[in-house]
Amino acid sequence: MRIIKAKDYQDMSRKAANIISAQVIMKPNCVLGLATGSTPIGTYAQLIDWYNKGDLDFSCVSSVNLDEYRGLDHSNPQSYYYFMHENLFKHVNIRPEATFVPDGTNMDADSACAAHEEIIRKLGGIDLQLLGLGNNGHIGFNEPGQAFEKDTHCVNLTQSTIEANSRFFDSIEDVPTQAYTMGIRSIMHAKKILVVANGEGKADAVANAFFGPVTPQVPGSILQMHPNVTLVADEAALAKVPAWALKQ
Repeated sequence: MRIIKAKDYQDMSRKAANIISAQVIMKPNCVLGLATGSTPIGTYAQLIDWYNKGDLDFSCVSSVNLDEYRGLDHSNPQSYYYFMHENLFKHVNIRPEATFVPDGTNMDADSACAAHEEIIRKLGGIDLQLLGLGNNGHIGFNEPGQAFEKDTHCVNLTQSTIEANSRFFDSIEDVPTQAYTMGIRSIMHAKKILVVANGEGKADAVANAFFGPVTPQVPGSILQMHPNVTLVADEAALAKVPAWALKQ
């Protein structure tokens, strides 16, 4: 695992965008695995800026998203489809037909999850998967205690995740209680993984995921077993990382 230390959120976003842009430049028809949430917004903004300057071309890129709330349609401002459109897709020249988000409108969970896995297979797998890290160590919506071997599946969100996501909704009662998410096995099949984390609230999660035991109780800890992981995090998020790890 490689750790890249950033000064602050803006620096983290730029450094993460550098890694994604390098992937696009090296392989213009690459498959990007994308994440939502507040952490990657700055990374997407930096990619948009470089695209507007003519430094990036997304015309041959395909993307696959980690997750989507079950029951939200594409026009819902809280859906991850809407999030991706507003924060990246509509600002760059990626082809709409080459962007794939789990279909939250399909209430048949088995069908929706199998379809997403089939899309990944047909694309030839994910070249670079972007991940955030939840306060409890979750990646995607893979919550603590779930088995590592799962592919895309439907999850019941924990109360802590519902509470964390309630800031995006009018009230906590409006937060969906289920989501479709790429499973640990799906994520681990990506050729490269890029994790972004910022703020002191992520310090425990970073330390537990990357320097604690590998356990389903900390889903992100499985990333220790992947051969090509880069963590880009600011000083606050790295506060509890062993000093020797930051010197490498």
